[in-house]
Amino acid sequence: MRDKAGTEDRGRAKAGLRAEGQGPKIKHVATGSSPLFYPQPSALSPQPSPITTVIGFDYGARRIGVAVGNRISGSARALEVVGNGANGPDWARVQALLREWRPDALLVGLPLTLDAGEQSNSRAARLFAAELHTRHQLPVVMVDERLSSREAATRFAERRAGGVARRKHAAALDAVAAEIIVEQWLRDQPGTTASA
Repeated sequence: MRDKAGTEDRGRAKAGLRAEGQGPKIKHVATGSSPLFYPQPSALSPQPSPITTVIGFDYGARRIGVAVGNRISGSARALEVVGNGANGPDWARVQALLREWRPDALLVGLPLTLDAGEQSNSRAARLFAAELHTRHQLPVVMVDERLSSREAATRFAERRAGGVARRKHAAALDAVAAEIIVEQWLRDQPGTTASA
């Protein structure tokens, strides 16, 4: 009989993620925007500052779209696409983006079926979120992304028609999907200014 724990560890290693017990425990999030990980507060640490800037990720097995959002302006914009593959995500590039934008929290899209069921990429997205938290000790929130891919394709087509994007920029579609994930989270936050 095959050892289930061994199989999961090998799957994590292949994805470039930590094995069980080396990262934070994952809270299952079925739908919606929910907190997933928060750094352990110290008894001496001050109250956490409010979340203003966020970086959102649209996780994919080959590419990870990245976008930035701001609660004060209520706006989000696509940044770029980070590579992902057999050796895992391009963590150096992720770290560079976090240094540049200094977010207060991170968002990761949770891919679900239209009836809110799990799919193969759901667990991979959660493991990516766990690794983000372990590496950067920032709050990480999973955001239901069921409609982001369709909306991203529509927006990209509109941008191409308007001359803002070209066919050769198709990889940027993942960054547009991340932008939509950030916008969705911003809409759900009380006190967020609506974007014009």
